[in-house]
Amino acid sequence: MSKRRDVILALKALVAVALPDAKVRGFDVDSARPASIPAGGVVIGHPGAAGDPQIDLSPACYTYNHPITLEISPSVDADQAAALDVMLGDLGRAIVADRTLGGLCIWLEAQAPDEDDTPSGEGSQRWATFDIVASYSTTDPLN
Repeated sequence: MSKRRDVILALKALVAVALPDAKVRGFDVDSARPASIPAGGVVIGHPGAAGDPQIDLSPACYTYNHPITLEISPSVDADQAAALDVMLGDLGRAIVADRTLGGLCIWLEAQAPDEDDTPSGEGSQRWATFDIVASYSTTDPLN
């Protein structure tokens, strides 16, 4: 697999461990918001584009600051603001505990979330959207 895909799938695994009750979607497939939120909440990952690298020569090394967008929403049965805060805190602690994704990254950093309420069925659903920036290097931009 490519370094980019390894990083994306390692982040997905980190999210799944940090939020074990949440349904983790996206990252590689199925990144649409679900029609209903499961009891443990949902996390949707959008891998996006790695962007332009910083290039070091001799030997060639490409360093990316790759923003990976996450959307998180708690269960509709919960106090949504409090439950979302708990989910974000749990994920933040997991990131701090493994900033390198087991050595795949130079650094992993979460950005501050934007929160919004989206109308759904009988009320509204609270969502937080934010980027996690994965900084990593590779000797080949295609791998």
